[in-house]
Amino acid sequence: MTQAAAKTALIGCLAPIDKDGLDALIAKGKADPKAIKTLKCKTVAEGRFRHLNFVRSLPPYIVDEPPALLGDDTAPNPSEASLAALGSCLAVGIHANAVARGITVYKLEIELEGDLNITAVWGTGDLSDKPVGFTDVRAKVTLEADRPRAELDALVAHARVWSPVANTFSRPVNLEVALA
Repeated sequence: MTQAAAKTALIGCLAPIDKDGLDALIAKGKADPKAIKTLKCKTVAEGRFRHLNFVRSLPPYIVDEPPALLGDDTAPNPSEASLAALGSCLAVGIHANAVARGITVYKLEIELEGDLNITAVWGTGDLSDKPVGFTDVRAKVTLEADRPRAELDALVAHARVWSPVANTFSRPVNLEVALA
């Protein structure tokens, strides 16, 4: 185990976030509250419904469809990946805010489910008037920490308000899709 890992690995709680690093990010955000960062992803169709998604210099993030939707079932489908993004974003926010507030987190899990009408089959099937995309999403947070329930409820609510992915789910976003 490296010295850095030994400093952060604690038995019985989540490996903590670097508090000094978090404080530096907080200060940077307060110094320039209008800063915008552009994130990028390149999606490459591999065949059938399997896609490789390239982000930064990471290995490709694979997205596929299940057999019921004619995919090879090798990875989450796009809607499942969006739930995973939401769960991860909420978890990051909960954990970061816990560290900022001096809360020790012992366990953090988020179970997500979303309701989706898939009868339009990506615009090739039933095109009758209906909502396209998730109509309802539920996230159930299991959080064990060294504070009372009311404080943890407030922590989770705060993380929901400030989650970029939760806000993307719950408010309109400008979206342009065009041929290159």
